[in-house]
Amino acid sequence: MRYCINCCIHLLPNDLHRQCFRCRGPNHNNQKCPVCKGESKIPLYTDSKQMKLLAVLEVRTDHSESWNGFFCLRKGKLCSLIFGLIIMTLVMASYILTGAKHGLLLIPSPFHYGAFTSNPSLMDNESLSDMKDHYQPSKINISYVKDYPSIKLIIDTITSKIEFITRQRPDSEELRKQEPHMFSVIPNKFLPNSKNPCWYEEYRGNTTTDPYATNSYALYSKRFRTIFDYLRKVFWNHLYHYKDKHYRLRCLPHFYIIGQPKCGTTDLYDRLRLHPDVRFSAIKEPHWWTRKRFGIIRLRDGFHDRYPVEDYLDLFDLAAHQIQGVLQSEAAKEHGKMNNIVIGEASASTMWDNNAWIFFYDNSTEGEPPFLIQDFIHAFQPNAKLIVMLRDPVERLYSDYLYFASANKSVEDFHEKVAESLQLFENCMLDYSLRACVYNNTLNNAMPVRLQVGLYVVYLLDWLTVFNKDQILVLRLEDHASNVKYTMHMVFQFLDLGPLSEKQEALITKSPASNTRRPEDRSLGPMLPTTKAILRDFYRPFNTKLAQVLFDDAFLWKRT
Repeated sequence: MRYCINCCIHLLPNDLHRQCFRCRGPNHNNQKCPVCKGESKIPLYTDSKQMKLLAVLEVRTDHSESWNGFFCLRKGKLCSLIFGLIIMTLVMASYILTGAKHGLLLIPSPFHYGAFTSNPSLMDNESLSDMKDHYQPSKINISYVKDYPSIKLIIDTITSKIEFITRQRPDSEELRKQEPHMFSVIPNKFLPNSKNPCWYEEYRGNTTTDPYATNSYALYSKRFRTIFDYLRKVFWNHLYHYKDKHYRLRCLPHFYIIGQPKCGTTDLYDRLRLHPDVRFSAIKEPHWWTRKRFGIIRLRDGFHDRYPVEDYLDLFDLAAHQIQGVLQSEAAKEHGKMNNIVIGEASASTMWDNNAWIFFYDNSTEGEPPFLIQDFIHAFQPNAKLIVMLRDPVERLYSDYLYFASANKSVEDFHEKVAESLQLFENCMLDYSLRACVYNNTLNNAMPVRLQVGLYVVYLLDWLTVFNKDQILVLRLEDHASNVKYTMHMVFQFLDLGPLSEKQEALITKSPASNTRRPEDRSLGPMLPTTKAILRDFYRPFNTKLAQVLFDDAFLWKRT
């Protein structure tokens, strides 16, 4: 196509070029044209290929253009507008149909947001007196307070559906059918002269065999390869030889710190590991019982190969070597000295995360999981001890959001996510039981914030169906933050640990707090007052039941 650069700056189609005011058809001649006469104009050639212009063209405004050209321009803009509206309509229709299909179509949140007070010094492990200063009420904006009843109706619906029904505990034969390999590896009885559950297992490899070659923790995580490199070097030095056979000492944890996330479990772990009689797994949070044994690294990434129980037991080899040293010492052989070293494991998902059950176990008619994590732990370790650290579920949820949200964090965004999660939880409660919704993998993945993790009493009651109450120590982060020494003494007594020197006790109780809130998260300040009021209403019936179960009104978290 050939266009005059002087008059066809908009590159009109070839068939319209004849109507151009300054050009009278494709045979335009610069010398004869009254406008172009005497000027050296450069014709512009175009084709279907993409073009890069390396010059800036000067556009001259001429008010004497014909109405035909003007009409063409208006017609082009109108077509573009209509086309854009059609595309927008199609996109909106696709979104609505997709949301309806998955049951995720939500009513927009009716809330408006008021002012909030920023406080950069707020931390996860702060004392009660500190938190009282941090959470002074902000000035209330009437616009969103008027909308409070709307979301209160959702909470009232949820509350009306709450029923704490005792679950049916599966028998040992049902458990054995589900995990036959696990039952073939872990024995029914442990060594009588060890406080920690341990046993000797025959090792059939030779000196050239790498005992950790197939360990999934070593294969999938570069962080742990240094640990396993060390274990390879010392492995053969810790084998026990008896009647021309080699045996290795295997151990399970004596106690588990089972939850909850963002409740101070890391700080408890860091202090407890300083006790001379306590050892932990090579990895703080193996998440084996809840995720890795199902092949879950991140649920959103799908499933990998399942981690066998041997991979989990490998994580306790460092501690097992030290226990073996005690058992094979002269004092143990001559005087029957008891091993008092105990091993702990601190996966904060153990208490609550049963999301994988629906993919591996037959579904029940009520949508509730037929087997839970505690069923299997109790089957192997009926005498295990369990430690739970809890905090105000309202503050736990906000801390959880700040820690795990990747971008665009704000108190307004948190509020929106809370409202959306409550609507999703209500939809589930209209059709299913409380337990079915709490352990519902689809719902838990759909909720923008993890509301369900703060329903402490639901999980605790399920653990109490298999373990005795005196086997579970429940602590509050607020108490731990205000008096570390007191809570640590409670833990030492619960685990029946040996006495400490003044220097050892000072090291444990006076060390700085672990895993505090990041500075960039502290700068956001507290949540909106309306968000806090909504969450307090939601968690109130669950806290009330928890206080009744534990006979302690401190778990009502009445502080506002």
